[in-house]
Amino acid sequence: MHAWRAACKSNVQARLLIPKGRFVVSTMFFAGPCLTPGPITIQVVGTVAATTDISEYANGEWLMFEELDGIKLIGGGTFDGMGKGSWATAENCEADESNNCVRNPSSIYFHNVRNGIIQNIKSVDPKGFHLFVTSCANIRLRLLKLTAPATSPNTDGIHISNSIDVKLSKNIIETGDDCVSMIQGVNNVTINKLKCGPGHGISIGSLGKYPEEQEVKDIRVKNCTMVGTTNGLRIKTWPDKYPGAASDITFGDIVMDKVKNPIIIDQEYECEPANCKKKPSLVNIKDVVFSNIRGTTISPIAVDLRCSKQFPCQDIKLQNIDLNLGPKPSGSRCANIKPIYTGVQRPAACL
Repeated sequence: MHAWRAACKSNVQARLLIPKGRFVVSTMFFAGPCLTPGPITIQVVGTVAATTDISEYANGEWLMFEELDGIKLIGGGTFDGMGKGSWATAENCEADESNNCVRNPSSIYFHNVRNGIIQNIKSVDPKGFHLFVTSCANIRLRLLKLTAPATSPNTDGIHISNSIDVKLSKNIIETGDDCVSMIQGVNNVTINKLKCGPGHGISIGSLGKYPEEQEVKDIRVKNCTMVGTTNGLRIKTWPDKYPGAASDITFGDIVMDKVKNPIIIDQEYECEPANCKKKPSLVNIKDVVFSNIRGTTISPIAVDLRCSKQFPCQDIKLQNIDLNLGPKPSGSRCANIKPIYTGVQRPAACL
C-alpha cells in the first residue's frame, strides 16, 4: 500500500510493480484520484494471493480499485483468490428473492473507474466473481484468462453493472457460473472473440429484481465460442417483481459445442411453473438479433423463447440458426413472442 500511495501521489508518470514471487494479502483499497499526468500503471509479474479467512473481507471484496481516471493493469501475472475453502458456504444470491444475500468477495473490483485497460492478467479460483465492473466508463478487458472449476458456485468471470463503453476482446473464461454477466444500467458493451466454457455462458440479467432498474441496451456479442456450457446466449428476468428493459442486443457468429441451452430468453426465472402465468415479468425486451448461431447442443430444446404475457417480446429476429442434437433434430419453444425468421432455421421455427 505504501508503494501504491507513492505511485498514485506522484506528479510524474509512475508504475507500481508486483515482481516475481507470491504475495499474500487480504482486502485492499487502491483508491484515487491519482496525481499522475497519465494513466497509472500496475504491472503484475508475480502472483498476488488472497488470505483464506473469509471474516477478513468485511468490505465485501478483495482488491478494490475506486475513483480512478486512467489505469492500466497489465503484466501477465496472476491473482489467486484461494476460493476453494469458501465455496462450500457460498450463498446463491442470484436465486435469492429477499435481496439480503451476502456474496462471497470478488477478486478484482472496479468502482467509479474511467479509462481503464485490464490486459494479459490471469485470475484463478476466486471466492466470488473474478472481475466486477460497476459504475465505470471506457473500460477495455483484453487477453484475460479466468479459471475456476465448473463446480465452483457464483464465480462469474466478468460481471458488469451500471457501466458504459465496456469492450471485451480475446478472453478465455473457464468458470463455475456465467462467463460474462450484465445487469441493470449497462450501455454500449462489445464482447468479441470470447472462448467460454465450462460455465453458464453469456447472460443478460437477471433483470427486474430491484426497484428503479436502469435499462440494459446496445450490447454486441460476436465471434465467440461456447464449449460445454450450461447456457449459451441468455436473457433472463424475474417474474412479478419490478419493471425493467433490455433492448438493441445482437448476438452474431457464435459457435456452440455441446451447449445445453444455446439460445434462451427466460422471463420466468426461478418461477414455480404453476405460478408463472399468474405473475408475468414486468421487464420489456425488444430489438434482439440472434444471427449465424451454429454448432451442437445437448438439449432437446435448442431455442427457448419464453417471454412475458404482460409485456411480450418485440422485434426478436433469428437469422441462420443451425443447432444440431447429435443424430436427432433439436426443437424450439415460444411463448408470448412472434419471432422474425430469416435464412436457415434448425431447429424448425416456432410460432
